[in-house]
Amino acid sequence: MAEIIQKDGTWTFDGDGVRIVPGSDKGVSLLRRTLGEVAVPLVALAGVAYEPGRKAGRLRLRLRDGADPLLQVTGGKLDDASDPYTLTVETKAAAIAEYFVDEVRNALLLDSVPTGPVDRYLLPGPSLPLTVGAGDGTASFDGRVVRLEWTWHTDEVKTGSGPASIALEDLHAVEWLPARGLEDGHLRFVSSPNAPRLPAGRDPHAVELNGFKKDPLMALLASAVVVRMPHPHAPEPVAAAEPKALGPAPVAGDDPDALLRRLRELGELHQSGILTEEEFTFAKQAVLKRL
Repeated sequence: MAEIIQKDGTWTFDGDGVRIVPGSDKGVSLLRRTLGEVAVPLVALAGVAYEPGRKAGRLRLRLRDGADPLLQVTGGKLDDASDPYTLTVETKAAAIAEYFVDEVRNALLLDSVPTGPVDRYLLPGPSLPLTVGAGDGTASFDGRVVRLEWTWHTDEVKTGSGPASIALEDLHAVEWLPARGLEDGHLRFVSSPNAPRLPAGRDPHAVELNGFKKDPLMALLASAVVVRMPHPHAPEPVAAAEPKALGPAPVAGDDPDALLRRLRELGELHQSGILTEEEFTFAKQAVLKRL
């Protein structure tokens, strides 16, 4: 087992995965404190690295593409302070960090864990229900419905339509974009790939983010929704196979007696287990249509 304890948090590796507990230091980001403890299974890891620095280093976990809904929805746009898979390491603890890296890498090699993308989420996302207030609105999610309510400074286009409710099954995508410089960010719920994209400040299905402390929490809420939607790398569903062509054998002139004999033959095949219920029904209907 390997463990590293810092003001930023505690990481523990037991051979099966990494347990991440955020620190209680006031410098720990609101997102990480709200997310709480995270258990990352070994199979979700693509790598680990320690980056030394003059004042402090950084320990980083790299997860496989598609393993974590938070990373999926943020798309590499989380800053280091909010990233739960980055740990600030004091220079005096550099040797412990390097030992931690060696232990995780050895386990990945021994278990032959692939580094490629996965077709299902391997982390569950944040606990529900979840409510976050940031930017020009408050978003909540209970596992079934997203609800958006507006603040006093929201554009009248949005307040005029009142609070919004969006059922999970009606969602096509969820977009989270942080504010950058003078450009506002947003959390947007997309119901159709062809839906018009209004500015977030005027879109009744979007919360405009202005770059304040609570903005990253909207990424948490987005991940809680995304983890319950179809995975982006999931294989295409296989179409149900057509029943076997077990209709009536060619009968000259569709003689009724011959078709009745065919029905008896099909019944015997079904009773003996040669035909499944679906195949028998399909074949029987084909014969009956010719009577």
